[in-house]
Amino acid sequence: MTLAEQLWQSVRREAETIAGTDPVLAQSLSISILDHPGLGSALAFQIGQRLGATDDERTRFARVADEVFVAAPELVEAASLDLQGIVDHDPAVTALLPPLLNFKGYVALQAWRVSNWLWRRGRTDFARMIQSASSERLQVSIHPSATIGTSVFLDHGTGLIIGALSAIGDDVTIYQNVTIGRGPDNPARAPRIGRGVLLSSGSSVIGDIKVGDFARIGAGAVVTHDVPAGCTAVGVPARLTNCPDEALSA
Repeated sequence: MTLAEQLWQSVRREAETIAGTDPVLAQSLSISILDHPGLGSALAFQIGQRLGATDDERTRFARVADEVFVAAPELVEAASLDLQGIVDHDPAVTALLPPLLNFKGYVALQAWRVSNWLWRRGRTDFARMIQSASSERLQVSIHPSATIGTSVFLDHGTGLIIGALSAIGDDVTIYQNVTIGRGPDNPARAPRIGRGVLLSSGSSVIGDIKVGDFARIGAGAVVTHDVPAGCTAVGVPARLTNCPDEALSA
Protein backbone atom coordinates (compact mmCIF):
# COMPACT_ATOMS: atom_id res chain seq x y z
CA MET A 1 0.00 0.00 0.00
CA THR A 2 1.36 3.42 -0.97
CA LEU A 3 1.64 6.30 1.45
CA ALA A 4 -1.14 8.07 -0.44
CA GLU A 5 -3.46 5.11 0.07
CA GLN A 6 -2.61 4.89 3.77
CA LEU A 7 -3.18 8.59 4.33
CA TRP A 8 -6.41 8.51 2.35
CA GLN A 9 -7.82 5.81 4.60
CA SER A 10 -6.94 7.91 7.65
CA VAL A 11 -8.45 11.04 6.08
CA ARG A 12 -11.68 9.20 5.31
CA ARG A 13 -11.93 7.90 8.86
CA GLU A 14 -11.46 11.40 10.22
CA ALA A 15 -14.12 12.76 7.85
CA GLU A 16 -16.58 10.00 8.71
CA THR A 17 -16.13 10.64 12.42
CA ILE A 18 -16.74 14.38 12.07
CA ALA A 19 -19.67 13.88 9.67
CA GLY A 20 -21.28 11.53 12.18
CA THR A 21 -21.03 14.01 15.03
CA ASP A 22 -21.49 17.38 13.29
CA PRO A 23 -24.49 17.51 10.93
CA VAL A 24 -23.55 21.03 9.84
CA LEU A 25 -20.32 19.71 8.27
CA ALA A 26 -21.65 16.37 7.04
CA GLN A 27 -22.73 17.52 3.57
CA SER A 28 -19.56 19.54 3.03
CA LEU A 29 -17.38 16.57 4.02
CA SER A 30 -19.29 14.31 1.66
CA ILE A 31 -18.64 16.64 -1.25
CA SER A 32 -15.01 17.36 -0.44
CA ILE A 33 -13.85 13.97 0.90
CA LEU A 34 -16.27 11.07 1.14
CA ASP A 35 -17.54 11.23 -2.46
CA HIS A 36 -14.00 10.87 -3.85
CA PRO A 37 -12.26 7.58 -4.65
CA GLY A 38 -8.79 8.71 -3.55
CA LEU A 39 -6.52 11.50 -2.40
CA GLY A 40 -5.77 12.66 -5.94
CA SER A 41 -9.43 13.22 -6.72
CA ALA A 42 -10.00 15.05 -3.42
CA LEU A 43 -6.94 17.24 -4.04
CA ALA A 44 -8.12 18.09 -7.55
CA PHE A 45 -11.48 19.14 -6.08
CA GLN A 46 -9.74 21.36 -3.51
CA ILE A 47 -7.59 22.96 -6.22
CA GLY A 48 -10.68 23.71 -8.28
CA GLN A 49 -12.56 25.15 -5.33
CA ARG A 50 -9.68 27.32 -4.17
CA LEU A 51 -8.41 28.58 -7.53
CA GLY A 52 -11.63 29.08 -9.46
CA ALA A 53 -13.61 32.30 -9.19
CA THR A 54 -16.63 30.94 -11.08
CA ASP A 55 -18.29 27.54 -11.39
CA ASP A 56 -16.76 27.10 -14.86
CA GLU A 57 -13.28 27.94 -13.58
CA ARG A 58 -13.63 25.64 -10.60
CA THR A 59 -14.70 22.80 -12.86
CA ARG A 60 -11.89 23.47 -15.33
CA PHE A 61 -9.12 23.62 -12.72
CA ALA A 62 -10.42 20.52 -10.96
CA ARG A 63 -10.70 18.55 -14.19
CA VAL A 64 -7.16 19.38 -15.34
CA ALA A 65 -5.72 18.67 -11.89
CA ASP A 66 -7.49 15.33 -11.74
CA GLU A 67 -6.17 14.39 -15.19
CA VAL A 68 -2.62 15.27 -14.09
CA PHE A 69 -2.87 13.27 -10.85
CA VAL A 70 -4.16 10.24 -12.78
CA ALA A 71 -1.31 10.54 -15.30
CA ALA A 72 1.33 11.18 -12.63
CA PRO A 73 0.54 9.27 -9.41
CA GLU A 74 3.96 10.28 -8.09
CA LEU A 75 2.52 13.75 -7.59
CA VAL A 76 -0.11 12.30 -5.27
CA GLU A 77 2.66 10.56 -3.34
CA ALA A 78 4.50 13.89 -3.10
CA ALA A 79 1.30 15.51 -1.85
CA SER A 80 1.03 12.76 0.76
CA LEU A 81 4.55 13.51 1.99
CA ASP A 82 3.69 17.21 2.15
CA LEU A 83 0.56 16.47 4.18
CA GLN A 84 2.38 14.15 6.55
CA GLY A 85 5.14 16.72 6.84
CA ILE A 86 2.68 19.32 8.12
CA VAL A 87 1.58 16.98 10.90
CA ASP A 88 5.21 16.20 11.72
CA HIS A 89 6.40 19.83 11.80
CA ASP A 90 3.44 21.76 13.22
CA PRO A 91 2.67 20.88 16.85
CA ALA A 92 -0.72 22.58 16.51
CA VAL A 93 -1.81 20.00 13.92
CA THR A 94 -2.82 16.60 15.24
CA ALA A 95 -4.83 15.22 12.30
CA LEU A 96 -4.61 15.04 8.51
CA LEU A 97 -8.01 16.42 7.56
CA PRO A 98 -7.63 20.03 8.82
CA PRO A 99 -4.57 20.93 6.69
CA LEU A 100 -6.04 19.14 3.67
CA LEU A 101 -9.22 21.20 3.84
CA ASN A 102 -8.09 24.44 5.45
CA PHE A 103 -4.40 25.17 4.82
CA LYS A 104 -4.21 27.23 1.65
CA GLY A 105 -0.43 26.92 1.55
CA TYR A 106 -0.87 23.17 1.17
CA VAL A 107 -3.38 23.56 -1.66
CA ALA A 108 -1.18 26.16 -3.37
CA LEU A 109 1.78 23.77 -3.27
CA GLN A 110 -0.26 20.98 -4.87
CA ALA A 111 -1.54 23.41 -7.50
CA TRP A 112 2.10 24.24 -8.25
CA ARG A 113 2.85 20.51 -8.66
CA VAL A 114 0.14 20.39 -11.31
CA SER A 115 1.43 23.53 -13.04
CA ASN A 116 5.02 22.25 -13.00
CA TRP A 117 3.96 18.97 -14.60
CA LEU A 118 2.11 20.88 -17.32
CA TRP A 119 5.03 23.29 -17.80
CA ARG A 120 7.48 20.47 -18.37
CA ARG A 121 5.19 19.07 -21.06
CA GLY A 122 4.83 22.30 -22.99
CA ARG A 123 1.43 23.38 -21.64
CA THR A 124 2.89 26.63 -20.43
CA ASP A 125 -0.20 28.77 -20.90
CA PHE A 126 -2.37 26.70 -18.58
CA ALA A 127 0.53 26.39 -16.15
CA ARG A 128 0.78 30.18 -15.98
CA MET A 129 -2.99 30.38 -15.53
CA ILE A 130 -2.69 28.19 -12.44
CA GLN A 131 0.10 30.39 -11.08
CA SER A 132 -1.95 33.53 -11.68
CA ALA A 133 -5.06 32.09 -10.02
CA SER A 134 -3.03 30.88 -7.04
CA SER A 135 -1.45 34.31 -6.66
CA GLU A 136 -4.79 36.08 -6.85
CA ARG A 137 -6.91 33.70 -4.79
CA LEU A 138 -4.38 32.23 -2.32
CA GLN A 139 -1.65 34.92 -2.17
CA VAL A 140 0.95 32.28 -3.12
CA SER A 141 2.80 32.77 -6.42
CA ILE A 142 5.10 29.90 -7.44
CA HIS A 143 6.50 29.96 -10.95
CA PRO A 144 5.83 26.71 -12.83
CA SER A 145 9.52 26.36 -13.72
CA ALA A 146 10.61 26.21 -10.07
CA THR A 147 11.79 22.94 -8.52
CA ILE A 148 10.42 21.91 -5.12
CA GLY A 149 11.02 18.75 -3.11
CA THR A 150 8.66 16.92 -0.79
CA SER A 151 7.61 17.28 2.85
CA VAL A 152 7.56 21.03 2.22
CA PHE A 153 5.43 23.16 4.54
CA LEU A 154 4.17 26.59 3.43
CA ASP A 155 3.01 27.73 6.86
CA HIS A 156 0.21 30.33 6.69
CA GLY A 157 0.74 30.50 2.91
CA THR A 158 0.29 34.26 2.50
CA GLY A 159 2.45 36.73 0.59
CA LEU A 160 4.77 34.00 -0.69
CA ILE A 161 6.72 34.39 -3.95
CA ILE A 162 8.94 31.68 -5.43
CA GLY A 163 10.35 32.86 -8.71
CA ALA A 164 11.35 31.17 -11.94
CA LEU A 165 14.12 28.55 -11.80
CA SER A 166 14.29 28.59 -7.99
CA ALA A 167 15.11 25.23 -6.42
CA ILE A 168 13.87 24.14 -2.98
CA GLY A 169 14.85 20.87 -1.30
CA ASP A 170 12.96 18.42 0.86
CA ASP A 171 11.69 19.13 4.39
CA VAL A 172 11.78 22.91 3.95
CA THR A 173 9.48 25.15 6.01
CA ILE A 174 8.55 28.57 4.64
CA TYR A 175 6.58 31.14 6.62
CA GLN A 176 4.52 34.04 5.31
CA ASN A 177 5.76 36.96 3.19
CA VAL A 178 8.89 35.19 1.96
CA THR A 179 10.44 36.03 -1.42
CA ILE A 180 12.78 33.67 -3.27
CA GLY A 181 13.84 34.87 -6.69
CA ARG A 182 16.44 35.91 -9.23
CA GLY A 183 18.40 39.15 -9.08
CA PRO A 184 18.82 41.67 -11.91
CA ASP A 185 22.57 41.12 -12.15
CA ASN A 186 22.27 37.45 -13.20
CA PRO A 187 18.70 36.58 -14.19
CA ALA A 188 19.76 33.16 -15.47
CA ARG A 189 20.56 32.00 -11.91
CA ALA A 190 18.07 31.61 -9.08
CA PRO A 191 18.41 30.64 -5.41
CA ARG A 192 18.99 27.01 -4.40
CA ILE A 193 17.51 26.20 -1.01
CA GLY A 194 18.86 23.03 0.62
CA ARG A 195 17.13 20.33 2.61
CA GLY A 196 15.58 21.11 5.98
CA VAL A 197 15.95 24.87 5.67
CA LEU A 198 13.70 27.22 7.64
CA LEU A 199 12.79 30.53 6.03
CA SER A 200 11.19 32.79 8.62
CA SER A 201 8.48 35.35 7.92
CA GLY A 202 9.40 38.37 5.82
CA SER A 203 12.76 37.01 4.69
CA SER A 204 14.12 37.34 1.16
CA VAL A 205 16.66 35.28 -0.75
CA ILE A 206 17.57 37.06 -3.97
CA GLY A 207 20.03 36.11 -6.69
CA ASP A 208 22.54 33.38 -7.45
CA ILE A 209 22.61 32.10 -3.88
CA LYS A 210 22.93 28.71 -2.23
CA VAL A 211 21.39 28.15 1.20
CA GLY A 212 22.90 24.99 2.66
CA ASP A 213 21.08 22.12 4.30
CA PHE A 214 19.41 22.82 7.65
CA ALA A 215 20.29 26.51 7.56
CA ARG A 216 17.89 28.99 9.17
CA ILE A 217 16.94 32.36 7.74
CA GLY A 218 15.74 34.82 10.37
CA ALA A 219 12.60 36.94 10.18
CA GLY A 220 13.02 39.92 7.86
CA ALA A 221 16.52 38.89 6.76
CA VAL A 222 17.68 39.82 3.26
CA VAL A 223 20.11 37.17 2.04
CA THR A 224 22.50 38.32 -0.67
CA HIS A 225 25.33 35.79 -0.19
CA ASP A 226 25.57 32.02 0.27
CA VAL A 227 24.57 30.59 3.64
CA PRO A 228 26.60 27.49 4.61
CA ALA A 229 24.86 24.38 5.90
CA GLY A 230 23.67 24.65 9.48
CA CYS A 231 24.19 28.41 9.76
CA THR A 232 21.65 31.04 10.73
CA ALA A 233 21.39 34.23 8.66
CA VAL A 234 19.90 37.36 10.25
CA GLY A 235 19.67 41.05 9.47
CA VAL A 236 19.72 43.36 6.45
CA PRO A 237 21.90 42.50 4.67
CA ALA A 238 22.05 39.11 6.33
CA ARG A 239 25.06 38.14 8.43
CA LEU A 240 25.92 34.64 9.59
CA THR A 241 25.61 33.40 13.14
CA ASN A 242 25.44 30.10 15.04
CA CYS A 243 27.45 28.33 12.36
CA PRO A 244 28.89 24.88 13.01
CA ASP A 245 32.67 24.81 13.17
CA GLU A 246 33.00 22.96 9.87
CA ALA A 247 30.98 25.67 8.09
CA LEU A 248 33.23 28.40 9.39
CA SER A 249 36.40 26.59 8.29
CA ALA A 250 35.06 25.77 4.81
